[in-house]
Amino acid sequence: MRGPGYGEGQPRLDDDRLPVVLVVLDGLGDRPVPGLGDRTPSEAAHTPVLDALAARGSSGWHLPFGWGRAPSSELAHWAMFGYADVPFPGRAVLEALGAGIEVPADVAVTHAALRTSSLGPDGRVWITGRTAGWDGDDAAALLEALVPVAEAHGARLETLGGRGEALLVLPDHADGAVTDSDPFFEDRHPWLRVLACEESASGTAEALESLLLEARAVLVEHPVNVARRDGDRPPLDVLTTKWSGTRGAVPRFAEHVGVPGAAVTSTRLYRGLAALLDMRARHLPPHLDPRRDLGTELADRLAAAQELLAGGAAFVHVHTKATDDAGHTKQPRAKLEVLEAADPGLAGLHELAGRAIVAVTGDHATPSTGGVLHTGDPTPLVVAGPTVRQDAVTAFGEGPAAAGWYGALQARELLPLLLGHANRAAFLGHRATTRPTAALPDAPEPMVLPPGARGRRPS
Repeated sequence: MRGPGYGEGQPRLDDDRLPVVLVVLDGLGDRPVPGLGDRTPSEAAHTPVLDALAARGSSGWHLPFGWGRAPSSELAHWAMFGYADVPFPGRAVLEALGAGIEVPADVAVTHAALRTSSLGPDGRVWITGRTAGWDGDDAAALLEALVPVAEAHGARLETLGGRGEALLVLPDHADGAVTDSDPFFEDRHPWLRVLACEESASGTAEALESLLLEARAVLVEHPVNVARRDGDRPPLDVLTTKWSGTRGAVPRFAEHVGVPGAAVTSTRLYRGLAALLDMRARHLPPHLDPRRDLGTELADRLAAAQELLAGGAAFVHVHTKATDDAGHTKQPRAKLEVLEAADPGLAGLHELAGRAIVAVTGDHATPSTGGVLHTGDPTPLVVAGPTVRQDAVTAFGEGPAAAGWYGALQARELLPLLLGHANRAAFLGHRATTRPTAALPDAPEPMVLPPGARGRRPS
């Protein structure tokens, strides 16, 4: 601690700011499973590394948007990164940026995908499947056939990958606030009509509806699908849309939060999120067998995070989707095994917690049982680091975390919590930047004297 300055009675503050590493195990939360002794996979899994992290730090529940509200990953992360009050541009924007496609500003876009279907007697179309990994050539030919269809409706179609996915850009329409035609819950809802969520998006909805209906007619009669029907393979005869939006003005992470951010990304979505927010990124594709390789993969991700910290990042996001994928199998033991495989790969967090704030949580619950995708059930949160108070929790999981010091936190509260522990909390009442930031800003704009006014420098 330095002594007081001239005329001051208090010592000058040491600069003991810490970096933050947030590890997100996608879809971590779950529900009690009778086959696991009425425990969740996190509670039942053998996770000595995470248990030790809980024992040295503090725990709580992460409820991204409160009880009963089932979040998507993109909206949970948007709030977790401090952007809850900034209009979300739509996941289609992020997926396109993550694929290396430049998305124009103030233009409606949507994510499109080829799907298989069955036609009901009432004219409703029921989605029965999606493009398989071995359908790449067929999907490419079908999407190519839809390019002139899109153009006839004033749209542009750009492929996103080999699984029959594309970005639809509608240059004549600015508002992408329209509903999904993809039903998501295919056992309950048919292919859906596109509707405007705002009056200003009515033209977008009408253009998409007419485009999708013509695309359906073209796909049904296309030679590729005729051959698929003749060969007992389901035709890819519907184009569904979802995640529509518009790329508007979004502040950079460093500007909005106040510190430089970075991400170790695992999927196209998070590459796109990092690109949109101008965060430095290292992309490490997921390993093929998470139950065997996830520990190695996570160790590699933590090593990449440390490199990003050494490069100047003050906040690093580390993500894996393996836990979410396991939950969607509806096999609780598969999720348990993925968590047990992940645990040794997180051992590096203990060394890191000696000089940084580290946190492990999920972005939502993906129950491994029942007829749900995501739910508003809690996901465990553990935080450790030099400034973190040790609570009484000694194990990782939803049940133990309920007794933790933090209680229940929403997504918008997570970043301020971590930055506070990192000695980076924004000092409310001090206005260093034109907009509020979650952290005390690293680089507010200085007052610089012009050369002629600098005179003699004081000693």
